[in-house]
Parts: sequence; structure tokens; C-alpha cells
Amino acid sequence: MTKKHLQKLELTWIGKGEEPKLEPRILVENPEYSYGDPKSENILIHGDNLLALKALEQDYAGKVKCIYIDPPYNTGNAFEHYDDGVEHSLWLSLMKPRLDLLRNLLSEDGSIWISIDDDESHYLKVLCDEVFGRKNFINNVIWEKKYSPSNDAKWLSDSHDHILVYAKNKEIWRPNLLPRTDEMNNRYKNPDNDPRGLWKPGDVLVKTFSESGVFAVVNPNTGEEFWPPKGSCYRFNKDVFDDLIKDNRIYFGKTGTTGPQVKRFLSEVKQGIVSKTLWFRTEVGDNQEAKAEVKQFNSISIFDTPKPERILERILILATKEGDLVLDSFLGSGTTAAVAHKMGRRWIGVELGEHAVTHCVPRLKAVIDGEQGGISKAVNWQGGGGFKFYTLAPSLLKKDKFGNWIISEEYNADMLAAAMAKQEGFTYKPSDTQYWKQGQSSEQDFIFTTTQFLTIEALDRIHDDMQPGESLLICCKSFHKGCDSKYANITVKKIPQLLLNRCEFGKEDYSLNIINLPTDESQSKENIEAKVDGVPVQEINAKTKKQTKSNSKPSLFD
Repeated sequence: MTKKHLQKLELTWIGKGEEPKLEPRILVENPEYSYGDPKSENILIHGDNLLALKALEQDYAGKVKCIYIDPPYNTGNAFEHYDDGVEHSLWLSLMKPRLDLLRNLLSEDGSIWISIDDDESHYLKVLCDEVFGRKNFINNVIWEKKYSPSNDAKWLSDSHDHILVYAKNKEIWRPNLLPRTDEMNNRYKNPDNDPRGLWKPGDVLVKTFSESGVFAVVNPNTGEEFWPPKGSCYRFNKDVFDDLIKDNRIYFGKTGTTGPQVKRFLSEVKQGIVSKTLWFRTEVGDNQEAKAEVKQFNSISIFDTPKPERILERILILATKEGDLVLDSFLGSGTTAAVAHKMGRRWIGVELGEHAVTHCVPRLKAVIDGEQGGISKAVNWQGGGGFKFYTLAPSLLKKDKFGNWIISEEYNADMLAAAMAKQEGFTYKPSDTQYWKQGQSSEQDFIFTTTQFLTIEALDRIHDDMQPGESLLICCKSFHKGCDSKYANITVKKIPQLLLNRCEFGKEDYSLNIINLPTDESQSKENIEAKVDGVPVQEINAKTKKQTKSNSKPSLFD
């Protein structure tokens, strides 16, 4: 089989190619659970992550510098917050459309980091080769997640996870260097008070033999000659060596009488180190450290599978700089957002489960208030910033009792206008002076959505108000005969007819995370008693849902 044929091989499974036609939803802010600086660009989305990614696509395509996701591993184990045992083909079918959208969101110089374990890592690698391109695979990082062996392991004790790393474009993506450690810098001294600062001695010999490297080095202090050992040579030729001696870059020991060594100045070495692919728990933390961190924000229901803040710190050091946008669409307990916030990155987090409010909200509030856990002291975190809390709007269309598609009554006028703008590829940006300019796709192309019957007279007034070169799309429930053809620069479409068959309406859950319902009295009680800032979780969820029905003008992402 030729290399050309091999490149065409793809992972196949039952259900592949049957990806859903997603409805591009709007996001509605629930300001009651937003926190901190109201001008903050950080957003926490509570809702299905596939629909949320689709909602983000229009505004954020090509803008995310780093994506980290920690999807359910499909291990067959039952966790409190996840049913992590989806059948293999279904797991792949659920991952594929999410990866496609995540790729669209990545900037050209961005990267994605995916935590996974042995159960699906190799299948996920092949799937990611297909989505991101095999040529854009960077590395498989091995993270030591446990210290002690599991004595009850049936086979081998699992002590590591994988982190698959892909670039959007490997040709231009380069990782940053990790900061040098104090241990590394402490090796540099200055015993001769060289004005160029700290240095350490380096070997002047090299094993790759060259005749030009065989000569006598004369100690200027004693006149003694030093020849390289038989079979080796100096790494510099004689002229270079003489120049180094004149520049006081060759060291002959404390007494000035020993063999030559070259000075390696700290100021001249690379100010950082290249990351290895083996990450030890002593460097980036482990499961035990991660659980201790999240316990500080919710000790009632401790998240089962968190990641330590130090491992996210390393990823963001390698993949981002201050001000870059970071996305985690499986936010879990909120680690990625917390670390990104402390490191001065902008962030977007998406979480479906109740722990969006039981874990993420209190954790991020504490971060903004200046909590000192995790990496806070290491990065000198003092608090500040903010985030906005969003939910997905309900499906725009629903079926009435006769099976006909109608606009959902949960949409007020502003929400409908924003939703139609998104559906038609416009940016929702209502004009302060002209009511019919609700959104635009270019400088002179606008959209107007109304639930009122569109008359010829109303159409004429709008046309008279338009400037030369401007064009307009009007979306309405019904219109007077002739409106749709009267003006060449005005297009009139009827809703919901123009939307039918465009995407899948009425579906709220494309969940990869199947939330376990309480199965006994104690679990039910724990769920009822779980609170955020003294407010029961059930009440928070009810208020969040109610927010989408508000008649007040919501903050909309469109």
C-alpha cells in the first residue's frame, strides 16, 4: 500500500457521517450570576456544549488561541457527575462534531490540548488526525496523575493520562519556553567577580574528532600547556580559543592552575527551557492535589475528575501569552477558567451539569475575590476581573398541538431579532436611530425582524429611509402581497418558513455528559441541600430558565 493510500485511511464507526444540523442559538446573560467587572470579556456558559460551541462560532471563529478539553474518558466507570460509559461508537459520534467546531474556533496560530486515558486515547488520536490533520499533531504528553499504585487493580495500576496536542497550523505554531527554575539558576556563581555577572563552567572538549581542535592551550597565569585527551579535541579552533582567553571567558579554576573551562553566563543562556513530554506529578500536580483544590469551593459534592491548577498553568505557559483567549468546553469544576483568569488570559468556559453553578460559579467568584489556593501565590494573584454568566436560549421553533412549526413563545422581540440575525449570518447590533437596522453583515447590508404584519406602506417608509447602496433583509411572520418583489434592494422572507429544514429545532441536549439522577434518599437530600451563596441549586436552575422568558432586554451574544 502506497503512502498516498495510507493518507486516505480514516477511522470509521457506526453513525459516522450522521452529524446533527445544529441550530445556532443565541446566548442570554443571567446577570444575577455574573460577577465582578461588568466590562469583562470572560464568559461562563451553562448549557449543552455542542449547542454552545455552535452559538460561539459566528463571533469567535479563528479567535481562540488555546483550547483545553477534558472530555469524559468513556471508561465504563460511573462517576457522580458523569455517566462515563457511553458505547464506543456513540462516544466517537459525540466527539466528532465537537472537534470540528473546536477546530473552527482555533486561531491559525492556536493549539488544542485534550486530556484522555488509555481507553480511548488511540482512537481519539486517529480521529484528531482526521479533524486537525495528521501533519498538525504536535506530541502526546504523559501526565503522572497518581503517586501510589492501586492495589486493587485487576491488571496493571493505571498511573498516567495522555494529553494529545494539535496545532491549527503546525508550520507556524511554536510553544513558548517554560520558565527556568531556581534550581537551574542556582548553579550559576561568580567566583572571580566577572562584571558580566553569574556564570558556570562548561566543558571545552567534544567527542566528534577534528584535527583543528587538537592543539595546546597555554595557561596565561602559569605558562602550562593543556592538550586534549587522546581521541578527543577542543570544541573551538585555536584562534577562537585565543580570543576567549583574551575576553576572560576561559577559567582555569580557583587557583588558576587547573585545566581550561569555558564560562557560560546566565545572561546569555536561553531564558527558558523546552518542555519535555513527560510531566511528573511533582512538577504539575496530581489527582489528589486537584481534589484538594476543588474541595475548597464545594466540600458537599467533590468533583470526581478535576485537574490540578499547575497542569493548566503549564499548558497556558506553553500555548498562550497574557491577553490571549482560552476555551474549555468541558469546564467541569472550573480549573481552566480559574487558571486562565489568574494568568491574565481571557476565557470562555462551557459546562452542562449542575456543577456549572455548584462548582464553577463559587470557584470563579473566589478567584475574582483574590483566593490564594492553587497557583495564586506562584503568579502573585491579587484578585480582580469578572465574568458573565450565560445560558442558551431555547430552540427558536417548536411544534404546536397540530404538529406545525411555530416561533417559541419564550422569545421576546429582542431575542427573536438576535436569533434571526444569527440564523442569517448577521451581527446583532441594533441602531439607536433607525429601528429597522437591527443587525448587519457588512457596512451597507442590514437585517430587520418583526412579528407584525408587513404592509406596503410600512415597506415604503423603510425604503424611503434607506441610503443609496444599502440593502435590507426583512424577516416577518406575514406580509402584504407584493412586498417581496417591490424593491430590488429589499428582500422579504417569512418566518418560520425560511428556517425549516435548515437545522434541527426543538432539541435541547446533545449531551456527551449524562448526568446521573439521585437513586436514593440520601442522594436526593444532598442534591436539594446543595447551595451557592446560600441559594439552593434547584432555585438557581429555575431562575436561570426563567431569565430567557424575561420581557426586559437581555444581553445577547449573536
